[in-house]
Amino acid sequence: TPQNLEAARSLSERILAFWPLMILLIAFLFQRNFNGNVVALGSTLYIEVVRGVPLITVLFMSIILFPILLPPGTEILGTWRVMVAVALFAAAYLAENVRGGLQSISKGQYEAADAIGLNTFQKYRQIILPQALRAVIPAIVGQFIGLFKDTTLVAIVGLLDLLGVANLISAQPDWLGVRREPYIFIAFIYFVGSAIMAGYSRRLEARLGVGER
Repeated sequence: TPQNLEAARSLSERILAFWPLMILLIAFLFQRNFNGNVVALGSTLYIEVVRGVPLITVLFMSIILFPILLPPGTEILGTWRVMVAVALFAAAYLAENVRGGLQSISKGQYEAADAIGLNTFQKYRQIILPQALRAVIPAIVGQFIGLFKDTTLVAIVGLLDLLGVANLISAQPDWLGVRREPYIFIAFIYFVGSAIMAGYSRRLEARLGVGER
């Protein structure tokens, strides 16, 4: 129906808007690797604060704080609030994963990049980051699998997720005799989704030679 198409298009637009926000956050938090400036201090403080609270707390804060921070009369959909909250939460962990990869790079790699005359951007883009990201692929994929399973938490802030759909189905009069099947099916969806991401991670690790020297 036209309504379903419009809803699907709206959801797609929100998903596409999610990634630029994540990239900007990681770029900001990446500054933690450069000591001695205000941005590095701010990113460090942000990472430590976010990693010290559970995701459900961040979701509740997004529901409560957004109306306060936005101009009066401004309305923002619950889906947007949750997506921003998840981006804020995930970026801190992803930034720490990347930082761990950066710390695994030997000092000689930095010195070699400086010796051939690369500037900071070229050094990280062409030499440092490819090696760092290669080293932390398992951690990053594990983070995404965890976020995928944590989507069930959105039901607590009033949004409908797969588990909420199963609850609605179980409450329907026509499905009163069917209690386990909806939850088994939802568990199967989460298992398949997680298995696909884990399988892709293993193939990517094998292709890039993660763990090899």
